[in-house]
Amino acid sequence: MKHQNVIGIVDFGGQYAHLIASRIRRLGAYSEILGNDEPIETYSKLSGIILSGGPESVYEPDSPSLPVEVLQLGIPVLGICYGHQLMMKLLGGEVKKAGIAEYGRAALDFIDTSKTQLLKGFQGGEVAWMSHGDEVTRLPAGFTRTASSQDCEYAVVENPTQKWFGIQLHPEVTHTEKGSVLLENFVKISGAEGTWNLKQFLDLKEEELHSIVPADKKIFLLVSGGVDSTVSYLLLSRALGKDRVKGVLIDTGFMRKDEVASLQEKLSPQGIQLHVHDASELFYSALKGKKDPEEKRKIVGNLFLQAQADCAKSLGLNADEWLLGQGTIYPDTIESGGTKHSHTIKTHHNRVEAIQKLMEEGKVVEPIKDLYKDEVRELGNYLGLPKEWTGRHPFPGPGLVVRMIAQEKPVEGSVQKKLDELVGSDNSLQAKLLPVASVGVKGDQRSYAHCAAISGDKTWDELDKISTAITNQISSVNRVVLFLGKSGSFSKANFKFQSIDLDKKDSDILREADAAVEKVLQKRKIYDQIWQMPVVLLPLGSESGKRSIVLRPVDSQEAMTASFFRLEKDVLEELVSEVLKVPGIEYLFFDLTNKPPGTIEWE
Repeated sequence: MKHQNVIGIVDFGGQYAHLIASRIRRLGAYSEILGNDEPIETYSKLSGIILSGGPESVYEPDSPSLPVEVLQLGIPVLGICYGHQLMMKLLGGEVKKAGIAEYGRAALDFIDTSKTQLLKGFQGGEVAWMSHGDEVTRLPAGFTRTASSQDCEYAVVENPTQKWFGIQLHPEVTHTEKGSVLLENFVKISGAEGTWNLKQFLDLKEEELHSIVPADKKIFLLVSGGVDSTVSYLLLSRALGKDRVKGVLIDTGFMRKDEVASLQEKLSPQGIQLHVHDASELFYSALKGKKDPEEKRKIVGNLFLQAQADCAKSLGLNADEWLLGQGTIYPDTIESGGTKHSHTIKTHHNRVEAIQKLMEEGKVVEPIKDLYKDEVRELGNYLGLPKEWTGRHPFPGPGLVVRMIAQEKPVEGSVQKKLDELVGSDNSLQAKLLPVASVGVKGDQRSYAHCAAISGDKTWDELDKISTAITNQISSVNRVVLFLGKSGSFSKANFKFQSIDLDKKDSDILREADAAVEKVLQKRKIYDQIWQMPVVLLPLGSESGKRSIVLRPVDSQEAMTASFFRLEKDVLEELVSEVLKVPGIEYLFFDLTNKPPGTIEWE
């Protein structure tokens, strides 16, 4: 299908490159992802160019760049984060390491709105989402400063004559107020309105599936019961026919409580007949004693392949006739370092080396790999899934494995000292480093850093500011949790590391805690208000065998950014009461971390 008025997103490896493309498409304009080394003719045919964010620093000698001639084609250009900094550098401005890094919310202060084309509809004070450690310190000739934030002087700049626009904020994420307004303004400036809709995506995807799946091949699709794999099954069945798609659920032993039986019952009305293959003993034995997050994910990915082969053998399937189907969505790809300049945040189980090799051999089919969760849900509704199903909380493919923290990260005295200094001015606040770490993302790069616990009677807004201040100002902390229980003072709590195995005993503890949480959310009728609520098992307690739980409710749309969900006090109190009834649970925390700098899952 040929498109006119295309907006090209030049991908510099940012976590949000495809999210920009997604947002542009949702505004009704056709967009394509491009590399930074395309022929100049490719760029010259575009209606607009967006330069994405990225994990590098533009002043480093080998950082990705772009020929300045691309900016001089007379096409409107919008630079976002790294793209903003690169454009400023290429046109004669200056970029340096920021005095204070910005991660999370920041308010826009307008400087000059009299001639702005990009911020039409803004009034000032809007919240913007930031994720950067570098900043522009001097503008090129012809640019004016439109808006600043507290820690970023050149948050929005414009050269209206050339139609060049640079922004340090991320308008593509839902946590930027009026981000869609900004992007829509750029679409209008580019003249690309009305060139994209979901029906076009389906037509193009069905056409693509027919071309990449040989007529003599069938799809062996791993179905977890989540939205992604379910929609993938329906899309593949629609394009290729039900007789060419087989859904298999691998029971890893790390599923949620009663999940397998429930999935079989609920998926049957959707025309999805699941074959369940019990591989729990295989997973338990291979993961026993494993602690490193990356190693755990890679083991799980390889085990899925082994279990799939065992299942196919038990069913008497001819391996030469079948391709592997996966419900991979774009965040899985980009966070695994799946584009040219992107950094690995965490290796997803469906991006391990063995699967990458199969992909290179053309033996893997991923029908929704370019979509985000909100788009997958919309597509599911379009394909006939009830909203009750498409609204289910996301659940990671590796299951509870990535919600069981097994690795110790000893407390560093120097980091604890910085933490004490930061919160010391507030007598009502206490803080401690916990002897565990979690995966996070700062400036489009992976971080594996300390978790800080705080205690104090504060409002959610105050806690949000405290959490942001800690992660912004202490580079070796990427997650902050609020201490909720047990009874007794925070200062007397003994958060000792207690070794755990990824076995049935500990997964049963987490299963019970997870089930207790979901029961409260459903009872209180707030389940649908929350995007996702991981319940995380920590190896912390005052004595051997004792465990802790972290509640991680988040508000998001596409999983690339998120903020913690502000639960009502009485709901939180009921959750504390119910979770602490689970045998073995001693302490309870609430995750106050936004994304960035913390990922939604801890590992």
